[in-house]
Amino acid sequence: MARLQGLRRERALASKQFQDGTFRNTSPVGPGLKSRALPLVREYFFQGDGRVPSGAIPIERPHEVWARGRPSSGFRVTWLGHSTMLLEMDGLRVLTDPVFGDRASPFSFAGPKRFHATPARLAELPKLDAILLSHDHFDHLCAVTMKGVARIDVPIVTSLGVGVHLEALGIPTSRIIELDWWESHDFAGGDLRFTAAPAQHFSGRGLSDRNTTLWSSWAIQTQSHKVFFSGDTGLTEEFAEVGARLGPFDLSMIEIGAWHPAWGDIHLGPVNALEAFRLLGGGTLLPVHWGTFNLALHDWDEPAETLVGLDKDLGVRIVTPPIGRPFELAHVEGPTPWWRDVVTRRSRASSPT
Repeated sequence: MARLQGLRRERALASKQFQDGTFRNTSPVGPGLKSRALPLVREYFFQGDGRVPSGAIPIERPHEVWARGRPSSGFRVTWLGHSTMLLEMDGLRVLTDPVFGDRASPFSFAGPKRFHATPARLAELPKLDAILLSHDHFDHLCAVTMKGVARIDVPIVTSLGVGVHLEALGIPTSRIIELDWWESHDFAGGDLRFTAAPAQHFSGRGLSDRNTTLWSSWAIQTQSHKVFFSGDTGLTEEFAEVGARLGPFDLSMIEIGAWHPAWGDIHLGPVNALEAFRLLGGGTLLPVHWGTFNLALHDWDEPAETLVGLDKDLGVRIVTPPIGRPFELAHVEGPTPWWRDVVTRRSRASSPT
């Protein structure tokens, strides 16, 4: 536990989630994969044609919409890829899990590389009121991005212990707010509130720091709106309590990608995302954590296609905006299956001539 010192260490020791030197999930989660390694290796090397799109993923530049000013409904969202969203809520702006680097990796030369360019660079974003960082994995805490954030005067809200990484990347301690589950922090005189909530996952950026920082799901609340952000998580009944205590939510941003039965305890996938959404109390679902990096064994578009296919029988309100397109929830009726254009190009490219 040498990484966490002083007040940060004291807070970890006081956390109900902290036992025997590491953070724990409420329900026991196995330390490894739920299936044998050999079938996974076979799947990785011989069944991977669709994991990377062969056609260009369409992205939209959001700057013109942002420049027009505040959304008429008071609530606008721009999905910038993976788990990065710009939320505009009642005149306040929050950026979630900002990843603007080329790779979700500790290395600049290796590791999962982006399928698409970022719709906007960090320097092109409108003025931010806060950044939310769910946990410390590389596809959520991007070192390249956070070094850029260090030059911007904006507070960062994150899970307990994660500040140790941020300080190492040049973020002043005074700008870091770390929360344990069910703790809240208010900005703007109480007009913007963040609450850390339970999630079922793990943490670590190296071989020696597994679970030495906490992971969380999040509720974000302004005067007129509430949203839920899952971060990374498996399915847990605790989402029913989250919905009861912190909801109802106008929008739930829930991960659907990087899923496989072998790690089904720590990621949701489309089926469990729908169950988590039900436990949270419904509303509107924005699926995230897919379409940007090759982090799993499924086809790159499979999570979204599966989700909208399941919805035909369930009638859940799902929105799937193209990457980079700002949208107001009040003005969107249902999913936009933009990924099918990429699939069509890929199918033509792979057809025999």
